[in-house]
Amino acid sequence: QVQLVESGGGLVQPGGSLRLSCAASERPFGFNVMAWYRQAPGKQREWIAVINGGGSTNYADSVKGRFTISRDNAQNTMYLQMDSLKPEDTAVYYCNFRDWRDQTTAGGYWGQGTQVTVSS
Repeated sequence: QVQLVESGGGLVQPGGSLRLSCAASERPFGFNVMAWYRQAPGKQREWIAVINGGGSTNYADSVKGRFTISRDNAQNTMYLQMDSLKPEDTAVYYCNFRDWRDQTTAGGYWGQGTQVTVSS
């Protein structure tokens, strides 16, 4: 069973930056789609960024231009660089690895989440 461990969350002031990491205990065979989601209080889980096996990336409009997703295949790790943070970015952030064929909401492997709080 693949385990995902997130790190890097915390408290940051508006306009600041954080980098989240998500490390897998092993490389999931064929699971080359890696994504970040977040869930703010009282809201549903929201997809925010994805990187596929070819290195292509895409972002939700809410974070485009401010967040950058990347990966280190040798370390089975992906990252989310978050810049120009806003209070509305406050949420629990979750990482997800999945097979490219899986388009279900809850598919693949999920981390337990890391809290990001943007506040003065």
